[in-house]
Amino acid sequence: MSDVKKPFCRPKIADGKAARVTTRQKEIVPGQFFVGYETIWEPAQKEVAYQTPKRP
Repeated sequence: MSDVKKPFCRPKIADGKAARVTTRQKEIVPGQFFVGYETIWEPAQKEVAYQTPKRP
């Protein structure tokens, strides 16, 4: 029997979704312990283009 160990690799997980936040797992690098996550925030307000007020 061989004593060759396979390097530990994190499992791929699904995207996490909350009210205004989505978290995604970054690309997995085999043998690396830490796997990064990116957080994507949806805007809380809509941005409207500014219009100058009418002159009296």
